Amino acid sequence: MNSGAKKEPPFRERDKKLLDELENAILSYEPEKAKHSARDIIEKGIDPISVMNHTIANIARITGDKFEKGEIFLPHLVFVGDILSEVSEILESNLSSEESKEFSGKTIVIGTVEGDIHSIGKNIVAMMLKANGFKAFDLGVDVKSDKFIEQAKEKNSQIIAMSSLLTTTMPYQKEVVEELKRLGCRNLFKVVVGGGPITKEWADEIGADEYGEDAIDAIDICKKLVKNS
Repeated sequence: MNSGAKKEPPFRERDKKLLDELENAILSYEPEKAKHSARDIIEKGIDPISVMNHTIANIARITGDKFEKGEIFLPHLVFVGDILSEVSEILESNLSSEESKEFSGKTIVIGTVEGDIHSIGKNIVAMMLKANGFKAFDLGVDVKSDKFIEQAKEKNSQIIAMSSLLTTTMPYQKEVVEELKRLGCRNLFKVVVGGGPITKEWADEIGADEYGEDAIDAIDICKKLVKNS
């Protein structure tokens, strides 16, 4: 789901050079340079949450677009994902408790559905959720429907977030929603779906609460859902 026009990144003009350096280093597959840029960003006092929500999310979007167009391939995607993980750890380690306090205590279980082992987009969303203060439990890939529900109950989750990159695995998103209804606990959890082939129409068809078009949308949607719950 597109949550409307994207907000302009809240960065000063003098900070944009550092952010451009970080983006270029990651997209050029230079992990050491990327980590150095991340440390420079922290030293300059740039807000880590804003960097995660805008720069890191934009890098993930650019990489995903290139992959879909055949401009890069799976090894490139995995390498970028690894660099993003390292950079995100640097940014997350410098978050203050005040910065992420608003959504502390809000819990989400997230995973890639059964039969699907794609993880890059899901990993980015999970990292961004944590950076924004959520307790995000990443269940990994190839997650069976009953595990989503079992873990959501065990973790007292407010949201179940499911990713699918293959059209053949999309029905498992529907299976989770149907199983929640069968068990009489559909009202306990908000369900958010996303992934390459997923659309708002599909989310509506299966009875999901929301559809995340990209990482930025996913974070905005989760914030809205927990605020309204």
